[in-house]
Amino acid sequence: MTNKLTILIVEDEKNISSFIHTILKNNNYRAIECQTGSEALSITTSHCPDLILLILVCQI
Repeated sequence: MTNKLTILIVEDEKNISSFIHTILKNNNYRAIECQTGSEALSITTSHCPDLILLILVCQI
């Protein structure tokens, strides 16, 4: 049995976050979703993800 890598998805758009979560789960990753930076910091300290997908959009 292999350990699943944990990926934290930081995205404020629920539809996008759910889509990425589904793809990761179907490819044998453990995915955790959050919407804010402060929530991401809290989850990072408690779950120690292997990778963080931080999705930023800059508006001009």
